[in-house]
Amino acid sequence: MKVTVENKKGLNKDVKVIVDKKTMNTYLDEKYEEIKGTVNLKGFRPGKVPREILKRQFGQAVFNEVLDKVLKETSTKALQENKIKPAGQPKLDLKTYGEDKELEYIISVTELPKIDVKSIEAIKFDDYSVKIDESETDKRIKDIAKNQPNFKDAPANAKAKENDLVVFDYTATIEDKPFKGNEGKNIQLTLGKDLFLKGFDKQLLDVKKDDEKIVESTLPENFPEKELINKKAKFKCKIINVKNPEDVKINDDFAKNLGAKDLKDLKSLISKQINDEFKNSLDRLSKNQILKEIEKFKVAEIPENLIEEEVKILSQGMSDDDAKKSRKNFEEIAKKRIKVGLVLNEFGEQNQVKVTEQELQAEVQKQIRMMPGQEKMVMDFYQKNPSAVSSLRGTVYEEKILKLIKEKAKSNKKEISKEEAEKILKQSQKQELDQELKDQRKPEKKAEVKKSAENKTKTKPINTKSSVKKSKKVSKK
Repeated sequence: MKVTVENKKGLNKDVKVIVDKKTMNTYLDEKYEEIKGTVNLKGFRPGKVPREILKRQFGQAVFNEVLDKVLKETSTKALQENKIKPAGQPKLDLKTYGEDKELEYIISVTELPKIDVKSIEAIKFDDYSVKIDESETDKRIKDIAKNQPNFKDAPANAKAKENDLVVFDYTATIEDKPFKGNEGKNIQLTLGKDLFLKGFDKQLLDVKKDDEKIVESTLPENFPEKELINKKAKFKCKIINVKNPEDVKINDDFAKNLGAKDLKDLKSLISKQINDEFKNSLDRLSKNQILKEIEKFKVAEIPENLIEEEVKILSQGMSDDDAKKSRKNFEEIAKKRIKVGLVLNEFGEQNQVKVTEQELQAEVQKQIRMMPGQEKMVMDFYQKNPSAVSSLRGTVYEEKILKLIKEKAKSNKKEISKEEAEKILKQSQKQELDQELKDQRKPEKKAEVKKSAENKTKTKPINTKSSVKKSKKVSKK
């Protein structure tokens, strides 16, 4: 194979590829040998059909299949050997081809620009960690304790009052007749919360242990027996016990009930929980700082076809007039996005960043957990939409790259208090809101579309069937 790169200046290149006649004939010989053992023709034993017969019967189909295979293999090899990374799908223009002939074609390709990522290590960013004061941890634990009230048996003959726990059995009737679902055993109600039937627990005020009480209430809209909805029922309640609330003691036993080893371990877990609540938001600020710095990187030339693709995405859902008015602004946004994508991807390639199948599946599970009650629907969505899984792969790829950049770049480590973290995040949210309001005042309508670095710059296999252009000057049998 002979390869010549033409128009070496700029990103648009023509690569001439010549595959000699001998090589083409070898490919054809191999293909005929392959089909020889599978073809059954009347009058010939399996594997004994002469090549000339096969050629007359299947010649065109065999040649087309061989041509497609040779184009795929040689075009990919030609670009790789000349270190050309295509920005999009290359186009192939066949010049000479045919049986017992050499193959000559031109690959017209827009090359990705060369990216210098050395200056990534000079990027400066703030790396926040939140120091949680012990009083904040204690406050959180006290709030948890308040939401987990403890009860003790009330003194004999004590009357139930608001916030007491009443334990009872009941049988209910409608117009003195029992109905399906009219019995309840060991029912526990905290008086004043009105969590059973509307107005039910108020009628249990002042009851004592072993009392019997008739309570009247209307069956709710969600009652299982539809014909009984909104019917008035009488509940004959047998009071089993009355319990008074007591403050929960915050000690090792309390901590163990929450799954911690002891109170010290619980405080450590709660402190980490509070820290984690701020971590994602503060990490996002650090990430934005890094991306803003990358936007300042110099890239000599950005491929026009990538700019055009990004502008189309930004223009989705807009009228032609609005898209035309916004084009200049969209081109600037597109250039920034593409530049960031190119830099991240080059850094990822140089550092051999890969996304494993385990990491991808972990991200899918993460997305599923974010939709409680709809797990099956989310799983089905990803199983039926490979593009959605590809998008997740891009997200994981970008996150791994940014994590590596953080390790290599110059971090300004800042330990801040919870109050300082809240202030920083509030200021950030205000800045984002101000920017959104500023954008809304412009005539342009902007569409926010996130495209991962991996998906922007990933080199796709050359689709020879859709990109081959047969020249009018072809010499063909």
